[in-house]
Amino acid sequence: MSIYENLKKLNIEIPKPPDPVGSYVAYKKTSNLLFISGQISIDANGNITKGKLGKELTVDEGQAAAKLCAINIIAQANKACDERLETIRNCIKLTGYVNSTNEFNDQPKVINGASEIISAVFGENGKHTRAAISANSLPLDAAVEIDAIFELK
Repeated sequence: MSIYENLKKLNIEIPKPPDPVGSYVAYKKTSNLLFISGQISIDANGNITKGKLGKELTVDEGQAAAKLCAINIIAQANKACDERLETIRNCIKLTGYVNSTNEFNDQPKVINGASEIISAVFGENGKHTRAAISANSLPLDAAVEIDAIFELK
């Protein structure tokens, strides 16, 4: 099944990729690698899932926020690849940052929300290495931010 068929099957529409909110680019291609800048938990309507895991948000809400990050990563990758996601060979790595309290220790469970989306969309080529890191705050009070590295064909 193709990447676009997987997206359709998962009922995921690729949104317009969010513009950077600082002095950086949303993605950078070099040789056969595509680096996607950190994508926050923002939906297609511009609503940000905000708050701190372990205080205002549950693990389930954090996983939903991580899924939004993954969808935004796919949107940036789609733009970077001129709307030809099939030029992606592999997802190499996701690094996930979770806005969480000192006591919260389920960052990996939260970032699983993104890992599951990337794996479902890209199939075997979506399996990746990963880090799940706690942060005491994130830009715009976002619950989750995730960056990605892809290998291109």
